[in-house]
Amino acid sequence: MATTNTGISKFKSNFRGGARPNLFECRVNFPDFNAGLTERARFLIKATSGIPTSALGQIEVPFRGRNLTIAGDMAFAEAWQITVINDVDFDLRDAFESWMNQINNHEANVSDYGDLSYMQDMELVQLDRDGNDNGIKTYNFIDAFPTAVSAIALGSDQNDAIEEFTVDFQYQYWTTAGVTT
Repeated sequence: MATTNTGISKFKSNFRGGARPNLFECRVNFPDFNAGLTERARFLIKATSGIPTSALGQIEVPFRGRNLTIAGDMAFAEAWQITVINDVDFDLRDAFESWMNQINNHEANVSDYGDLSYMQDMELVQLDRDGNDNGIKTYNFIDAFPTAVSAIALGSDQNDAIEEFTVDFQYQYWTTAGVTT
């Protein structure tokens, strides 16, 4: 009786190890006034909302009593969020607060930018298990800027914790490089 290769050995021959959710790197490109923090941020970004959603809208076109559904516009409304470990010098927190303040000043309600140069490209890199810096796949968030820096909870009962905060970014669209899609 011939055996077919449908069991575990077939699965093993088709499985290449699986991408790991803990092997990633975020590359936040700050505007010129804080450009030196880009490298530091690579190590203090603890988490991200992840690989972005791909959502294609639909348009229903009525035709003789039925609706024909056709593809609509691509939607990029979902914010991209990172979680940052707050170091004792607050340099990343200060950089994000300063960036947002220069986009729209807290006190004067004006922008320090005369154009859209506050927007920067960001990268989310899925790393492989070998620690290759080029990664398996890269998601490029085009023309991103911070829209929210979260509060940091403080409490006298949190003596074993390190402060963290989140930053939400809005972006125009995203592209990919690496593994073919």
